[in-house]
Amino acid sequence: MPSEIRILIADDHPIFRAGLLQVIEKQDHHKVVAEAADGERALEQILELHPDIAILDLNMPKLGGFGVARALKGKELAVKLIFLTMHQDEEMFNEAMDLGAQGYVLKDSAVTDITNSIEIVNSGKNFISPQLSTYLLARRQRSDDLRKEKPALSRLTPTEIRVLRLIADNKTSREIASEFYVSVRTVENHRANICAKLELHGAHALLGFALAHKSQLA
Repeated sequence: MPSEIRILIADDHPIFRAGLLQVIEKQDHHKVVAEAADGERALEQILELHPDIAILDLNMPKLGGFGVARALKGKELAVKLIFLTMHQDEEMFNEAMDLGAQGYVLKDSAVTDITNSIEIVNSGKNFISPQLSTYLLARRQRSDDLRKEKPALSRLTPTEIRVLRLIADNKTSREIASEFYVSVRTVENHRANICAKLELHGAHALLGFALAHKSQLA
């Protein structure tokens, strides 16, 4: 028998939440350990209970799903995030991916998709509602195009790519250092190396590049 998957559900609509819980717990090894009607409560429960998976509505009172994800960044938690949304919006999809979402599920298909998404995400893979597959393909195409335009990106180390993504999130060197548990000087060295490899010159060139290509740094 598969090991138990501990799940938190956060959605401000009680009827939808109850329906989701009923579908999820039809699987013997799926256990809903907490429910929340707003993002602040969801964040508290994630920090307290350490669920394996948190299913988060993007539009909740007090703190939306993206806000919860940002608050969790830098914390050493193994929780995997599945976002729920009513919107087929590419910009929101890209933001979810940039925040490290493992799952992105449309509410219209949540009843049929949620069990499968939990299994796939728990296995370490990503699940995207099939209706949004074109967004994923477009994101990959932009990433490929950027690497053709800037072949020097292939010379960046995995750490330098992570630093570049965080710069695109407007993180300061101090904030990046805190997330990586390294010194600010180490981050500044990474920034200098990135600029040298990408041939970026000027005080704000690196930030400008990161912001301009944020959705392509997949």
